[in-house]
Amino acid sequence: MDLERRFVILGLSSSTLLTACETLDPAILEGLGGLGGLTQADAALGIKAALNNGIGHAVGTVGVFDGFWRNGEIQVPLPKTLRDVQSALKVVGADGILNELHQQLNRGAEKAAPIAKDIFVDAITSLTITDAINIVRGPDNAATNYLQKSTGSRLASLFMPIMENALGQTGALRLLDDVTSDLRNIPFAPQLGADARRDLIAHGVNYGLGGLFKYIAVEEKAIRDNPAKRTSEILRRVFGAY
Repeated sequence: MDLERRFVILGLSSSTLLTACETLDPAILEGLGGLGGLTQADAALGIKAALNNGIGHAVGTVGVFDGFWRNGEIQVPLPKTLRDVQSALKVVGADGILNELHQQLNRGAEKAAPIAKDIFVDAITSLTITDAINIVRGPDNAATNYLQKSTGSRLASLFMPIMENALGQTGALRLLDDVTSDLRNIPFAPQLGADARRDLIAHGVNYGLGGLFKYIAVEEKAIRDNPAKRTSEILRRVFGAY
């Protein structure tokens, strides 16, 4: 089932559930009075729609060729150990393989980003009524912060095999193995540890997810600031209410 249909179904089921709960918490209902009379269902569905838009925007921005590599704000650097090796080899004009590895690391992040889209769905569906109200009232990146905190290490764990596969496809892992092998034959050269592969994958996950969250936040702020970005009735209702 594609992501858009899943959100429609989730939206309908959430609306039914939240409508049924609206009379159960007077304190929450009173809090909604300062949000232009929004219902609890409005708040929850609006935040889910904003996050859905933000995820789509982020994947469309970074999950393309050169999405990371040519973007100075989110380009994935080599891990520090490899940067040190790169600097040492540059002195003798032998850093070409590290330069290629750097590029292919970013290609891996570009390949992995679109696959992350479905991983976010569970976090969005677990949004509570109280979370939704606090997010609507919160700062420009409140929804993004919620998504980031609620996924945490679980998201990173799920993303690890995706990144490993992407780095394998781009040749980054093969290049790392070549660098590790070559360094053994260079006297006094820095040596890479046995966990070099795992460290590179984890590094790619950290920066890959960071790039995605950065652009989810960009879209969230745009929805809050710019009425033209509120492309559905629920977005107009929720983010035009405060």
